[in-house]
Amino acid sequence: MYKKILVPIDLTHQEKGKAMIGVASQVKDAGGDIILATVVPDIPPYVVSDLPAGFFDNQLTDALSELKAIANAAGIGGRVIARSGHPANTIMAIAEEEECDLIIIASHRPGLQDYFLGSTAARVVRHAKCSVLVTR
Repeated sequence: MYKKILVPIDLTHQEKGKAMIGVASQVKDAGGDIILATVVPDIPPYVVSDLPAGFFDNQLTDALSELKAIANAAGIGGRVIARSGHPANTIMAIAEEEECDLIIIASHRPGLQDYFLGSTAARVVRHAKCSVLVTR
């Protein structure tokens, strides 16, 4: 069905990430690829100046290590990507760069702020150039 699937995982909600990997395994073609990604939100410059040197780089390194552990535990052996930036925009950029057919993204139960601002999943659904599957 799908040759390249992007599964963005919020590392604070790893259970949902593991469920999304299961869905990706079911809908991918034989020989297809699953790419796991995580996005570390940007820290405002005025905050970065107060943090210890290398703090932000360590966050990216730790996120990549955690994502590799999730991939190994799931037995998918796919690529893993950790980037910083705005979550929705970064997810869509990775999907375009990797020429993904499908993005599988988790949604949480929306709170009041999500109705005004829109959640990451909602933004990806509205603006992605490939198919998007939302899981709960």
